[in-house]
Amino acid sequence: MSNVKKLFDLTGKVAIVTGALGLIGKHHCFALSEAGANVVVTDLNENACKEFAKTLPTKSIGIGVNIIDKVSIENLRDKTLSEFGHIDILVNNAAINDMFENPQAAAELSMFENYPLEMWQKSLDVNVTGTFLCSQVIGTVMANQGKGSIINIASTYGMVGPDQSIYKKPDGTQSFYKSPAYPATKGAIINFTRFLAAYWGNKGVRVNTLSPGGVENNQDEFFIKNYSAKTMLGRMAAPTDYKGAIVFLASDASSYMTGANLVVDGGWTAW
Repeated sequence: MSNVKKLFDLTGKVAIVTGALGLIGKHHCFALSEAGANVVVTDLNENACKEFAKTLPTKSIGIGVNIIDKVSIENLRDKTLSEFGHIDILVNNAAINDMFENPQAAAELSMFENYPLEMWQKSLDVNVTGTFLCSQVIGTVMANQGKGSIINIASTYGMVGPDQSIYKKPDGTQSFYKSPAYPATKGAIINFTRFLAAYWGNKGVRVNTLSPGGVENNQDEFFIKNYSAKTMLGRMAAPTDYKGAIVFLASDASSYMTGANLVVDGGWTAW
């Protein structure tokens, strides 16, 4: 094996991925496992986590976790250490994006002037507090063992404001506005990454952000067209487009990288 291949090799490493059953989360798990890591698949549904873990090429396990419950995360930590003895990688992928129960009311409720406080609070709880708690509980293990890599998943909307025009239909009407909570929470994650990187740098724990662009996933044709036109590559991301970035940030290939925000967005934020 060449030296470069060794840099990306995760054989013997143990990686925890939160929100692992989501569209991108599953590909994060596959990427880490394909690079050699044993993956701990975590999401709310424990049975589904266990079933998905069986599909990964390395020895992997599934554990149900509520990331806004510290006791639940401590249980995740203890089970992982009992199974593998160490934790090397944490991917804070779990997050929520606004879903409106009544599509007819989405346009009105998603407007900033009408945006419900409870939806704002729920996003803060999951996207920010959940990342804080997982980093605190799992990251402390890494700090104590003197090494580790934490990867926080943010978004292009953590860097730039949403362009509301891409949600506009061809007839000029708009049934949805990108609401304030997701950009606010993802912006918080980017700076939380910098805090952790500075705090644990002397403990051998690297902390970086991955900011992905939008993934094509059966959205309306007009939206895909509008979004794609704003990227330099002229398309939305495929779910597999972030596999290389995850392995890079998790591995020794990025050993001198911490406190950084790796942007993989097809050029969305570059012009």
